[in-house]
Amino acid sequence: MLSALAVGLGLYTTAAIAGLAGRRTLVAVYALAGLAAAVIAIPALSMLVFATPPEQTVLPLGLPWLGGHFRVDALSAFFQLVVNGAAVLISVYAIEYGGHDDEPGRVLPFYPIFLAAMNLVLVADDAFVFLVSWELMSLASWLLVLSTHRQAESRPAAFLYLVMASAGTGALLLAFGLLSGGAGSYAFDALRGAALDPAKAAILFGLALVGAGSKAGLFPLHVWLPPAHSAAPSHVSALMSGIMTKVALYGLVRILFDLMGTTPPWWWGVVVLILGGVTALMGVLYAVMQHDLKRLLAYHTVENIGIIVIGLGLALAFRANRLDALAGLALVAALLHVFNHAMFKSLLFLGSGAVLVATHERDMEHLGGLIHRMPRTAFAFLIGSVAISALPPFNGFVSEWLTFQAILDGSLLPQWLLKLAVPVVGAMLALSAALAAVCFVKAFGVVFLGRPRTPAAAEAHEVGLIMVAPMAGFAAICTVVGIVPIGLVSLLRPVTSLLLPGSGAALPESSLLWLAPFGAERSSYSGLTILLAIALLAGVLVIVIHRFASDRARRSAPWDCGFPDPRVETQYTAGSFAQPIRRIFGSAAFAARERVVMPEPGNASAAEFEVTLRDPAWEGIYGPVSGLVSWIAERMNVLQFQTIRRYLSLMFAALVLLLLIVAVSQ
Repeated sequence: MLSALAVGLGLYTTAAIAGLAGRRTLVAVYALAGLAAAVIAIPALSMLVFATPPEQTVLPLGLPWLGGHFRVDALSAFFQLVVNGAAVLISVYAIEYGGHDDEPGRVLPFYPIFLAAMNLVLVADDAFVFLVSWELMSLASWLLVLSTHRQAESRPAAFLYLVMASAGTGALLLAFGLLSGGAGSYAFDALRGAALDPAKAAILFGLALVGAGSKAGLFPLHVWLPPAHSAAPSHVSALMSGIMTKVALYGLVRILFDLMGTTPPWWWGVVVLILGGVTALMGVLYAVMQHDLKRLLAYHTVENIGIIVIGLGLALAFRANRLDALAGLALVAALLHVFNHAMFKSLLFLGSGAVLVATHERDMEHLGGLIHRMPRTAFAFLIGSVAISALPPFNGFVSEWLTFQAILDGSLLPQWLLKLAVPVVGAMLALSAALAAVCFVKAFGVVFLGRPRTPAAAEAHEVGLIMVAPMAGFAAICTVVGIVPIGLVSLLRPVTSLLLPGSGAALPESSLLWLAPFGAERSSYSGLTILLAIALLAGVLVIVIHRFASDRARRSAPWDCGFPDPRVETQYTAGSFAQPIRRIFGSAAFAARERVVMPEPGNASAAEFEVTLRDPAWEGIYGPVSGLVSWIAERMNVLQFQTIRRYLSLMFAALVLLLLIVAVSQ
């Protein structure tokens, strides 16, 4: 496995060097990146299938007295499969998509570096290699976001991302420093055996949530994610939204379930559960309000990160109470949703990229009717929309259904706070799933159905096969995993055995046809049965209609689909579709306000309608912090214009202060 990883990293390096030549090497860069991803993904899959023991090595890299520690175990192999499996299809898509980019040279060198950095994070076995790889991942993705710097929103999005990424890395640096203690060793093997008192463990827990949660998009650390993911090129958005956020979750799982391997306090589960529930609900509410297709998809990433974190919170709560089988079920549900979200979110971002190439539009109000002009893209996007809406028989339903199975057993937890928190979070998860379905009815309906709202939509055409084939590949994965999920669940057994040794085999009574967490008599799911039932009912309906329908010729005015006025302005818009949801939830969650100016009868001037939304996270946290930093900077600005004597006096005062601190600490 490590040899395959070395070959893959070598191919990524070659692709990055080739990318310096610009557009001339576009095909070579993406082809090499896809090949490198395949070289790493296949051995990772093999390691999970055959439950191969971990591999580790130490290379003379990094700090001279430390070396670079690298290790591949079941957890890192699973995330390597997620990262590189998706990267293969995205890289193929990028071969054609990159040709439509005005300045592909700004993307090409950093695309393979970004993929290589994510792989290095997954195999790092000491804090130094982990943090260096984490920062390289952040910097490469920041440069990819900045590659569209000519767009007005890209520069502030990239700056906000860089600030949040730096803050997250700082939190992880403090976490690893605290975890290493006075021993001075940063190798993960040494960190695993560290004894932690409750106060120290609580601080580490908070730092891990901030460090990894800021990269993953946990509320309220999510503010950078929608603008950055929507500003990047679409294939990069698929990598960031579908894959990079999972690498961040890998860091959280590695720290909480592996490095801090002792039985966690039960209140950790409460904190993670509530964070996950709030993130899922707020993410989908943000998404419903959006009219920009890519920003809508980015906010749905926030929602799905919340769903995964709910599963992790349940696993922590069950583990704290020695309910090992339930902890294993919750962890399987979370990791299964990691894979599922990577697949359908990559599919949806690739679909949005195809729409952007065909129409040069991201605003849903300027689209419509694309199902007639882009039927293959529309079909793939429809599968992704159904999957992310958690509807059977697609993969999104399976992982959310397993999460609900774990939630339903929350009554077995002895702590009253958990007994109250679990059903509340379950209700939030159910509401977010329903709102996700509403949101994607809106997205698919407004973009692909109806009539074209602009000439750009009316003149759109289907993208080429090189872009369609990867979307079809992701759609096939979403379908197969939804119909036969036991194959993927089986791959997770080595992971649960590694992180939760007492959990046993995941879902032991399941089979190729049925997924039964606790036996078929309690609850079970069969995607194949549901698919056959849907096909059978549809066939019966068609037969009944054709058999009993009248064949008598009749003449009447055709149904006008609710549009007696032929103008496209009379269609439902994205704003009108979201209006009921905005009026129910927007006032409480976003302080939504509407302003309507309606001319008097007989006045031919246009009416005006304006909606203002406020981001509670930004106004409650980041706005005041930004104002405080600006206020301090203005006051400190006078230090730039001092005389030599005053500078020397300040240096002397700082030296005296440091000596006093040292003297007091002795």
